[in-house]
Amino acid sequence: MVALSAFLAAPAVVPASPARAVAPYVPCPAAKPPAPPPAAPSPPPVGSADRAVGGESLATPGLSIPAGAPMAPAVTATSWVVADLNSGMVLGGCGPHEHRTPASVQKMLLAAALMPHLDPTQVVEVTRADLQDLDPASSVMGLVPGGRYSIESLWLGLLLRSGNDAANVLARVGGGAAGRQGGVQAMNDEARRLGANQTHAATPSGLDGPGQYTSAYDLALIARAAYARADFRRYIATRVAEIPAEPGRPGFAITHDNTLLDHYPGTLGGKTGFTDLARQTYVGVAERDGRRLAVTLLGAETAPLGSLGEAAALLNWGFALSPDASVGRLVAPDEKKHDRPVAQVRAGQHGQATTGRSTPWAFILGPGAAGALAVLLLAAPWRRRAARAAAKP
Repeated sequence: MVALSAFLAAPAVVPASPARAVAPYVPCPAAKPPAPPPAAPSPPPVGSADRAVGGESLATPGLSIPAGAPMAPAVTATSWVVADLNSGMVLGGCGPHEHRTPASVQKMLLAAALMPHLDPTQVVEVTRADLQDLDPASSVMGLVPGGRYSIESLWLGLLLRSGNDAANVLARVGGGAAGRQGGVQAMNDEARRLGANQTHAATPSGLDGPGQYTSAYDLALIARAAYARADFRRYIATRVAEIPAEPGRPGFAITHDNTLLDHYPGTLGGKTGFTDLARQTYVGVAERDGRRLAVTLLGAETAPLGSLGEAAALLNWGFALSPDASVGRLVAPDEKKHDRPVAQVRAGQHGQATTGRSTPWAFILGPGAAGALAVLLLAAPWRRRAARAAAKP
């Protein structure tokens, strides 16, 4: 009877909920830049549910590559993803869901959110408020107050020259009665629709703002949505665009700043970015043998390869993999990701990264090159002009 009383008085033991699986941590192969990056504030942590979106093998701050695959190239980028836009398979990644600062690659989210809703033939007038908060040293298309430009010209200025001025105008026009902030809200709404849970926009251009983050995985979702549009593909692949003259204002030409268009075979276009906080960022797509691969990278340094060189190395690595190799998938828009378990796909089970050295550009751009191998993981991101927090092309 005493034993029974003790049993009834004891607190009930509630079975613990099964813990969400986390992929084993494998350090990402990392290249050492000539100079250490400047200090940056720690990003917010990622929730366990969001970390596993797309597959349990992606639930790691480290490396995730297919079992038996060659080691990924060593890069300075603190996070990256390579994904197949046709199949939606993620081929590999480094900290795919980790919060990072986007810089101008955020302009792709602006395009994904507003391009479906803005008439490219509409002509809009630029106001002084569109330009007054822009650093003169930041990337601009060259808009002037009172100038009238078509929406199509603004998209070209946004994507070819990374125009922060064009971003402000497009966000204001697309935001309707709410103005620029309405455009930013539309960007955040689109991120939620796409399942880009680590993405929050504070500015339309990617200029640093409070609480503004994204992830390499989210950027792949955004790239897939943007590249699904024929108009976006046409804009992003344009080399030179002519902006028509107006009364009292001469026309001018803008050229694409993404040199991979002419140096990496099969490049369909890409978007670069830079701020002191974000360092170098990049989102690009290339096609080879019917495969369209997207590469997204955040927190890269100018040397030894820079974001474009690192993107080329990662693309070469991805194209060398079997078409059915994957570690996860890009979720579909509006998918209820947490209502059911995420199916696990093949995950890389590797030991320490192999030590190697950076590969020269000529080798990186060769058809079968896998890029450079090195060690020394860097926690934060850089570029030559580390004095301005301005989104660079």
